Amino acid sequence: MRTTRNLAALAALGLALSACASEAGNQATESAENTAEVQEDVEFDAGTTMAELNEAGAITIGTKFDQPGFGLLNPDGVPEGFDVEIGKLIAAELGIAAEEIEWVETVSANREPFIQNGQVDMVIATYTINDARKQLVDFAGPYYLAGQDIMVAAGNPEGIQGPDDLAGKNVCSVEGSTPAQNIRDNYPEATLTLFDVYSKCADALTNGQVQAVTTDNVILTGLVAGNPEGFELVGNPFTEEPYGIGLTLGDTDFRNFVNDVLEESFENGSWADAWDRTAGAITGEEAPEPPQVDRY
Repeated sequence: MRTTRNLAALAALGLALSACASEAGNQATESAENTAEVQEDVEFDAGTTMAELNEAGAITIGTKFDQPGFGLLNPDGVPEGFDVEIGKLIAAELGIAAEEIEWVETVSANREPFIQNGQVDMVIATYTINDARKQLVDFAGPYYLAGQDIMVAAGNPEGIQGPDDLAGKNVCSVEGSTPAQNIRDNYPEATLTLFDVYSKCADALTNGQVQAVTTDNVILTGLVAGNPEGFELVGNPFTEEPYGIGLTLGDTDFRNFVNDVLEESFENGSWADAWDRTAGAITGEEAPEPPQVDRY
């Protein structure tokens, strides 16, 4: 029953995002200012990741650079979006200012390797929590609940209404993503075309190489907002995608700390404010109810 209710809510969100995408597409996403107050006098137990980062006064965060509303490079070459703002909130609680964050472009396929190899301290990149990934990295969160949907050419010339209509169609997604794996596992009659980033999928849809693009609804909504004359969202999400923050496997203290920060942001309104200034500015939707953190 819980899954049914959540999918119904996602469907309603998808329809609302589809309806507002054209209007929102005319709005440029402004570079969101970091409103989180940097904690200057925090202390952490010696030897913890929190203590090490606080002492260094800097943190490296992996995020995406091509997803409007969540992680997109602005004209100054600085990433902005909801994922970026979540990273700033966490850094502030570590005593680290926004300008001391090093942002590393992290595409779907290299999220686990970047964490495992120590190239980043965390990944905040529309990163779905699932059991297979939990064997490789730890997750804090979720901090957002999305759902897989489908983007088609404006006017939907193929008449695609859901995943069952993808049979015999060329469908684009990104290597290493849960939406791509879902198509492989559950809709094998679709022909899957894979790239490293979703912007290439959008290009493939524009030039007719594929008839559909599939990933999470909020990602697709950002792409539609960038080209409302060329794309539209089907608005029929068919999975649940809980976004989490990827951390080093076994670093329980750090995971608990990040979960504490997330829950505090849910309560004090900074999470909703981050949404309103980023993804909400594109979708036209007010911040939803935050999800419940899973302290597994």
